[in-house]
This record gives sequence, C-alpha cells and structure tokens, in this order.
Amino acid sequence: MAAKITLTEVEELAKSALVGAGASEANAASVARSTWRAERDGVRSHGLLYVPIYAEHVQCGKVDGQAVPEVSRPKPAAVRVNAASGFAHPAIDAGFDAMDEAARTQGVGVMTVYNSYNCGVLGHHAERIAEQGLLGLCFTNAPASIAPTGGSKPVIGTNPFALGVPGSDGPAFVIDQSASAIAKSEIMLRNREGKSIEPGWALDADGNETTDAAAALKGSMIPSGGAKGFGAGLMVEVFAAALSGAVLGKDASPFSGTIGGPPNTGQCFIAIDPDTFSGGSFGDRMGSLVTYLTEQDGTRLPGSRRAGARDHTADGVEVDQDLIDRISAFIK
Repeated sequence: MAAKITLTEVEELAKSALVGAGASEANAASVARSTWRAERDGVRSHGLLYVPIYAEHVQCGKVDGQAVPEVSRPKPAAVRVNAASGFAHPAIDAGFDAMDEAARTQGVGVMTVYNSYNCGVLGHHAERIAEQGLLGLCFTNAPASIAPTGGSKPVIGTNPFALGVPGSDGPAFVIDQSASAIAKSEIMLRNREGKSIEPGWALDADGNETTDAAAALKGSMIPSGGAKGFGAGLMVEVFAAALSGAVLGKDASPFSGTIGGPPNTGQCFIAIDPDTFSGGSFGDRMGSLVTYLTEQDGTRLPGSRRAGARDHTADGVEVDQDLIDRISAFIK
C-alpha cells in the first residue's frame, strides 16, 4: 500500500526521523533538504529510501549526528572542511559561501571535504554552484566496490563526478555520472525489492557477471566503459580522497550496514567564474552549443530527465506505507 505525501512532508519526515535518531537540528535539516530534492527529481534510491540507513548510522556511530564542521582557508582560493565524521551535507553547506566568495574574487574557488560521508545526489551540488552563475565541477569517493578491468578485487567506489553549467536563466545543464555502469544504490534498491539487476551491472564474489542483486552486493561493480570508466573513477579518487586528505575507498567502511566505524570519505568541489577565463564570451558560447545540440531530433540535455520529473512531483510523491512506518519508528 502506498500513500501520497507532499515534498514538504517528505522533508519534515526525514528531519524528524534524523533528530529522533540523535542528529542535531541543523544536521538533520541539511540532510532532509537533500532528501526532498531527490524525491522531487525522481531519484528514489537517494530519497526517503535512504533515511532509515542514515538514521541507523547515527544510532550505531557510523555517522556523528552531532558533528560540527570545521572550515579553514589555507589560501585565498582554497577552502578546507573537516566534516568531523558527520554528514557530508552540513559540511558542504558550511564551506559553500567561502568557496563562492573565492571564485568571485580569485576566479576559482576549490573546496575539499574530508572525514565525510555519502553526499547524496552529487548533481544537486553541481546544480547549486551553477545556480550562482558559476561553473561547478564536483567529485565524491565511496567505499571500494569497483575492481580494475581484468581484476576482481574492488579498489575504488562508484565515484561519481558532476558538472553544473550556468546558463542565462539558471543552470544550462547538469552532468552527473558514476564510474560504474549503474549507481550501487540502484542495486541496493533492487535487492530490497527482491528484483534482479540488468546484465553488465555487476560481478559476483568469484568475478562472474551476475543478475542477482544479493550476489552483486557481495562482489563488485562493473565499470562503465571498461577501462575508461575505471580511469574516470580513479580520477575522482585523486580529487575526492587524495587531494582532500580523506580515506581512500579501499580503506573506507561501507555506506551500507552497521559494520565498521565512520567511512571518513571525501569530496572536492571546484567553482569557476566563467567570465574570468573566457573574457565574457562563455554565455554566448554555451548558448550556441546548447542550441546546436537541442535542435537535433531525439536529443536531450544531460539532467533534463531529472528536471522534467519536477513537474510530476510538484503535488507530491507516492511512498510505500511500509517505508513511512520504518522512518516514523525513529521519531520520538
């Protein structure tokens, strides 16, 4: 049985559950905002489905729900945030304005976050930067789940990167893609629903391709595009983990389950003032590029599917009553 709830109710439900689990009001509010954005865009795997995991991780200590992020400015264009083993969202919020200011005064602002956690839909952070009229390039690493091409031992996580491109009236488009053929959260979702996964998504523990979601979670993800996808993921590991001073994916505890302490993974966000580098021609160039792309029949801009989902979720989303009950159980 499913119930239809508004996006405001999505946010309130997520926040109440996280506070009930032991998170501070500020931290819970930051994560709850990301939850309603995910539901708004139809990204169910990062929406309310993740709230029981977030809440459980606060309770077991995998995430410090009371953490207060520490922001430093080692150089004019550099912002460094210690998430203090807390949620990524409030840490990103804490350093965002400083990164924005650096981009406007220095031409570029770079924010790294360490001792962090899952940051939700990476594209939302890139979109947020683009909404400020800045070009945003974002990276986040995750516990190892992808083996190198020809290997069977996971080395890097799904490690997505995202690009937010500013336009004349809001973001022109947002690219958000992971190094794996599919986000691991999608396999977790299929496993919870008892559904099989698609061929080409994952390998089992013996290195054989599988369509069994449970077997896939015990094995490794297949990189998108083979060696090219693994290379992209390795690039993300350099920016999000090595550059930020975070824990490498191969050493991080899993985002799922309660085993292990805080994963202490990381993120890297680069905000660029486009006019500083283009001499003011960026907007015209992008406008021409977008027009040339969209004039072709059957094409669409990256991120347009998520943006289009917002029209369908404006009056609410359907949520399984069982999931609502699981989330509500954390509310005190």
